[in-house]
Amino acid sequence: MSLTLFNTLGRELRVFKPITAGKVGFYGCGPTVYNYAHIGNLRAYVLHDVLVRTLRRMGFEVTHVMNITDVGHLSGDNDDGDDKMVKSAQERGKSVLEVAEFYARAFFNDTRRLNITPPTVICRATEHIGDMIALIKKIEGQGFTYSAGGNLYFDITKFPRYGELARLRLEDLKAGARIGVDENKRNPHDFVLWFTKSKFENQALVWESPWGTGYPGWHIECSAMSIKYLGETFDIHAGGIDHVAIHHTNEIAQSEAAMGRHPWVNYWVHNEFLVLDRGKMSKSSGGFLTLQSLVDAGYDPLDYRYFLLGGHYRSQLQFSYQALESAQNARKSLIDRIMDKASALGPAAALPEPEPSAVSALSQSKAGSYLDAFNKAMEDDLSTPRGLAELWGLLRDPETSPQNALLGAFDMDRVLGLNLAAEAERRRSISVPPELKGEIERLVAARAEAKRAKNFAEADRIRQTLRDKGVALEDRPGGTVWRCER
Repeated sequence: MSLTLFNTLGRELRVFKPITAGKVGFYGCGPTVYNYAHIGNLRAYVLHDVLVRTLRRMGFEVTHVMNITDVGHLSGDNDDGDDKMVKSAQERGKSVLEVAEFYARAFFNDTRRLNITPPTVICRATEHIGDMIALIKKIEGQGFTYSAGGNLYFDITKFPRYGELARLRLEDLKAGARIGVDENKRNPHDFVLWFTKSKFENQALVWESPWGTGYPGWHIECSAMSIKYLGETFDIHAGGIDHVAIHHTNEIAQSEAAMGRHPWVNYWVHNEFLVLDRGKMSKSSGGFLTLQSLVDAGYDPLDYRYFLLGGHYRSQLQFSYQALESAQNARKSLIDRIMDKASALGPAAALPEPEPSAVSALSQSKAGSYLDAFNKAMEDDLSTPRGLAELWGLLRDPETSPQNALLGAFDMDRVLGLNLAAEAERRRSISVPPELKGEIERLVAARAEAKRAKNFAEADRIRQTLRDKGVALEDRPGGTVWRCER
């Protein structure tokens, strides 16, 4: 097995080769916890999860590090605007740390509901100020900084490779320079490493430093914490496409300036935007959708995960409730297929577990061909749409035994993360009392008669009655089937 990833640095597909055989150091940009994550934000974390799951399924030992930004992120990524954390705290009448704790808990509740594997290391910016100060001192010692107005800035003209990730030409940045909002900057593209009280008065969180009492710039936290936990050179850094031009570009500049080596990160992986009819989803535009918004509208969080898996991470994905409903229906049908296979094993038979030896034994079977195709899809820059297609093909193939179909499906789900085995076990554990079973079958028959009489209002009423009892119906060519969902 050989994984190929699209590396933003170079804009090319590259075969993944870890720095240390069998091990992967991975850093994924985490949230700024000043508000709820919107569903566009969550696309990045599902991608990170698919990447980590793929690597681990391939046998790699993955150290996954994610930051929590609870200080220093201004509303403009280029050092302008208000401090996001301070503004949120003022609006809510809370302390910055209270706001950070509330929204961090909300974020991790969302990732849990999306079945996202927790990172190996979760690091908060406010707990790593000393690491940031130490890194800034290294950058300063290498001659890449200047002080102005009490703040310490990174001078991008001292770093010839600045803008390589975003394909920005340093000469063009110099030629196009104008007086920026921050008059202390020599170049509007220079960025702050350390703010003092000259930036905002009465800043909520400040620390002592060699440059005065103040707080770090946003970009320095990711460099300091990734280096602390993954070393001065590591394998993969991931985040949203909106981080390329400023945040990740600045991370590279300051990290490589401090260490005097190149490269700092070998592979850069970026996901595209989730878009609505009115454009890219963002908190600043107001009215953004959260995961809870979807739950309140009647969707399971895993319906949204399925929706995301249906699009390649490097393509913009158009969100609509119609598209989400299609994903919901597809996921339900997928689970029905799983249940059909499980029923064929018999009620007392245990569901197969995707142990390596059992999965390997599928290689000579029809199921093995689907599994091989699934592996190729995931190895080809994490093509989840093709992976889903192979899962469907496996479950629809009448020539594949129920045992092998389930074994292959559950192994694929180690990457897809749709909790297929757990859902199948939950469904199997639901026992229906005989009297309730008789009532359900009576109502199903009454609904069929109403449909034959073209009394569709009555048929819909019966469907809703059954739904209220936790019974779902599916009309198939051979008749209506029902299942208890609680």
